[in-house]
Amino acid sequence: MTAEIELYYWPTPNGWKISVALEEMALPYHTTFVNIGKGEQFAPEFLAISPNNRMPAIIDPDGPDSAPVSVFESGAILQYLARKTGQFYGSNERDHIAVEQWLMWQMGGVGPMAGQAHHFLRYAPAMDPPQDLPYAKGRYRAEVARLYGVLDRQLAKTEFVAGDFISIADFAIWPWASLWEGQQQTLDDKPNLSRWLEQMAARPAVQRGRALGAELRGDLARDKAAQSVLFSRK
Repeated sequence: MTAEIELYYWPTPNGWKISVALEEMALPYHTTFVNIGKGEQFAPEFLAISPNNRMPAIIDPDGPDSAPVSVFESGAILQYLARKTGQFYGSNERDHIAVEQWLMWQMGGVGPMAGQAHHFLRYAPAMDPPQDLPYAKGRYRAEVARLYGVLDRQLAKTEFVAGDFISIADFAIWPWASLWEGQQQTLDDKPNLSRWLEQMAARPAVQRGRALGAELRGDLARDKAAQSVLFSRK
């Protein structure tokens, strides 16, 4: 039996990327929950795996040359798992290029911009004292809308993000795009994005990955202690 991968995880969009991928790839795994609202990402034992104090991270006991390996950064984990299993990366070099460019698009665009939209639209106004910044709210709301327009136009041409095959690019983008309402977006003018969101959400493995630890998600807008940990300038 394949050794279980250790998943260091909290139920956030970046965490969902990996739980969804592990479920889709049918890889056995064990979850260690890293409560980022309590600062567990700063524990020395976690920093030894993820030096940037961010989850998710994994340890694969059956890494290259049958030796254990740890991997941090969600995009790097997705690429590693796709190479390890030979799944969800396409079937040729052109497919690989398409997958990688959309994966990088998510990592450099959708993730950071949607994250900032969540912060300034929902969390910052609830801080003490409130940080209700119209310029920041408008800037990130508009940039997320632009990015989702790019995605909608791509999905007008292909069933999935990188082509007519599901890939790790879909696993990377869907968790963030599925939260479009909290980013104050509309799908009225994005029928292809709407179709894809529903198609992804209907997949049983996506549902299982999204459900992992769902009961642990709190309301960051009301949790002052978690705000202090996550939004500290240290």
